Amino acid sequence: MTSGSRVSVELVPRSRSGLRREIAQVAEHLPSVDTINVPEFLRYSTRSWEGAAFARPRFRGIPHVRAIDLNPREPLPMCGPLVAHGMDELLVVSGDPPADMSHRVYNVDAEQAIRRVVRELPHVRVYAGLDPYRQSFARERDYLERKLEAGAVGFFSQPFFDLRLMDAYADLIPDGVEMWWGATSVLSEGSYTYWESRNHAVFPKSFRPTLEWNRQFAADLLQFARDRGHHAYFMPIKTDVVEYLGGIL
Repeated sequence: MTSGSRVSVELVPRSRSGLRREIAQVAEHLPSVDTINVPEFLRYSTRSWEGAAFARPRFRGIPHVRAIDLNPREPLPMCGPLVAHGMDELLVVSGDPPADMSHRVYNVDAEQAIRRVVRELPHVRVYAGLDPYRQSFARERDYLERKLEAGAVGFFSQPFFDLRLMDAYADLIPDGVEMWWGATSVLSEGSYTYWESRNHAVFPKSFRPTLEWNRQFAADLLQFARDRGHHAYFMPIKTDVVEYLGGIL
């Protein structure tokens, strides 16, 4: 178990000004948050490690790095910014190739990327992804074990919507491994359909695409994480971060 639970908000770097504004909102209204994690989206000009640096020094910053973007023959692009801004954590995800192949990708998987980052940036704590929806329970368990063997110190989950499913996956996390449980806001039928059809997410019968339901689940997930000495992160989508999480974090 970890010595204490941390709380992160995931903010998308759509624009630098917008990202700075959201970070300021979090700093003003969400006192429990100590970390900002930033995903990598090729369609935006700001790289995840640049966006995570905006949160420093008020917050700890965790950029997401896509394995398939890492050219094996070039230096790691996030190395300089991590050192310059005192960031010592990142999340490695596999990454999906662009549909139109407008961006060059490489035959690098998450395990290879984790090994490389651990080797070349030994001061950096590397997290990997946990996805309860992509494959069977047993295969995901084996995949998590391989990523730990590659050097990961913990995991960020895909967003969950059901505490019962979280409880099943919590049994896979060994003592001493850091676990970040994720939640996101689903506030429309269209968003619900996206998560269910595209990501194969599992929703309980009680689910409703309302702010009230999403806020209650965020509170429940936070307590779930704290009860286990784990961490929690929250991803506001198409909703104001304070409306979603104010009074909870």
